Amino acid sequence: MTDRRAARYAATRAEILAAAWRLARERGLGGWALRDVAEAVGMRTPSLYVYVAGKNDLYDAMFADGNAELLRRVEAAEADVAARELPAAEVLRVAARLYVDFCVEDPARYELLFLRTIPGFEPSEPSYALAREVLDRMVPVLAAAGAGAPEQVDLWTALVGGLAAQQVSNDPGGDRWRRLVDRAVDMFAAAELPPRG
Repeated sequence: MTDRRAARYAATRAEILAAAWRLARERGLGGWALRDVAEAVGMRTPSLYVYVAGKNDLYDAMFADGNAELLRRVEAAEADVAARELPAAEVLRVAARLYVDFCVEDPARYELLFLRTIPGFEPSEPSYALAREVLDRMVPVLAAAGAGAPEQVDLWTALVGGLAAQQVSNDPGGDRWRRLVDRAVDMFAAAELPPRG
């Protein structure tokens, strides 16, 4: 494939991905078909198969896209935290706020990335590797704070994931559980981090 053809292919695939996200946000993850995506980008459904093998392939691309965006935000936060030399508890607050805000800002993306709601969909190894990298970057942060044991990591993910789930499910557009993030992190820090000094 020539560079020009490859660029056109990538641009069309990006347009298809953006259309799928729009439809997922408007109709829910399962409320659209490939023909709807094809129509949204101005092509016939059979032509779509040049770019995606099927709906699960498109879900996989969306899964990778969502996790790549989360990873970009994690990397930016890591750089910011390192530049400011924050204490451990504040680093954990930054991490928790980032995750909850990411989940709350796009419920369709949250559902695809963190819930198993699509029958028959499993992310591919490369897409799932992005999701693992996000968690793998959090584990050393917890360890550096003194809470790197596997059960502490599990407690952390349940705590922060639970706040996100409550906010998305029970107060979309509000901040009832978002307001509790710092308090929940402080409780975690008091219970799990070693005493300072």
